[in-house]
Amino acid sequence: MSFRNRIDLTKGDITKVKVDAIVNAANTSLLGGGGVDGAIHRAGGPEILNECRKIVARQGGCKTGEAVITTAGNLPARFVIHTVGPVWNGGDKGEEKKLTDCYRNSLQLAVDNKCSTIAFPNISTGVYRFPKAAAAQIAVHTVADFLDANETLGKVIFVCFDEESYELISKEMMLL
Repeated sequence: MSFRNRIDLTKGDITKVKVDAIVNAANTSLLGGGGVDGAIHRAGGPEILNECRKIVARQGGCKTGEAVITTAGNLPARFVIHTVGPVWNGGDKGEEKKLTDCYRNSLQLAVDNKCSTIAFPNISTGVYRFPKAAAAQIAVHTVADFLDANETLGKVIFVCFDEESYELISKEMMLL
């Protein structure tokens, strides 16, 4: 099956998407924050935070580029995969590799937990200031490479909150 048929794009609210797993652009504390992180915690309810606290107690949070999984609480998904994107510091501190790791590790965690559908927000492009065009390129190409090598995932959906991100992801998808 071609990976091109397994990538979708939509504009909207990731907390409303019915998939096996949604990805949360989390911070290292895993205890909630602003943007996508805050929206997921608010919509999902206290179960997500309770599981995040257990992860923090066990391993001390989540490092940049890594991912952990929790219940989705009240969300229409089964799981939330929390990944910590890099803060943009000019591009010479490994930010591109760390963002690639966010997508790759989230996808692998979905496969490991028998998910067939996963939805991603735009990671690191808000308060973490990662340039949106570069982030879109990394997101689309990392997902395409993963799907090309892995038949397990049936669908990956990019859920963009704003028109600019939607257009940039769309442009990258046309280049595949």
